[in-house]
Amino acid sequence: MEVYKQEFIEFMVDCKVLKFGEFTLKSGRKSPFFMNAGAYVTGAQLKKLGEYYAQAIHNSYGDDFDVLFGPAYKGIPLSVAATIAYSELYGKEIRYCSNRKEAKDHGDTGILLGSKLKDGDRVVIIEDVTTSGKSIEETFPILKAQADVEIKGLMVSLNREEVGISGKMGALQEIQEKYGFAANAIVSMSEVTEYLYNRPYKGEVYINDEIKCALDAYYEQYGVHA
Repeated sequence: MEVYKQEFIEFMVDCKVLKFGEFTLKSGRKSPFFMNAGAYVTGAQLKKLGEYYAQAIHNSYGDDFDVLFGPAYKGIPLSVAATIAYSELYGKEIRYCSNRKEAKDHGDTGILLGSKLKDGDRVVIIEDVTTSGKSIEETFPILKAQADVEIKGLMVSLNREEVGISGKMGALQEIQEKYGFAANAIVSMSEVTEYLYNRPYKGEVYINDEIKCALDAYYEQYGVHA
């Protein structure tokens, strides 16, 4: 496993973003782990997170895009942090854009925050995690309604490696087939499990035999290869 992936796994644990236990997800699934990007709250954490995203986006899409779009609400700080980091790391000025949950009818009107979208813009969508792909169903029409943009791809921090809405293939693969753009992640859950299973990190084992059994049972039901 690449060193930056190991560092990112440790970063998620340090920031208490990745937790293990029993959680009910937005999709309704009962999961033995939970990833909450809302737990990145300090300047140092957001700076580092932006750098991880920028590196992953650059590795996957190069400089072949103009706008980073972060869906409300968690995607807003992600898009801002990654846009700043991209400028610092690669010297290219890209724009950030996010949506409001409700359109604003005064001042800075409309449904978008940050940069407006224009015809021909090449857009990378940035999210924290995609479980079933449902969030893209909401985001895709918002983007297409604003301008004739080209969506280059999606970048999430963690690939949960679960079946999508159809129940036939992984959520990221399903997004690629349905919408025609690439979907990538900084790290996958199988890589997280491989790295943390029975491996003490700062004096604690985060994935012990009990958690590993719960993960195996979960992926037997919801995993890509189930």
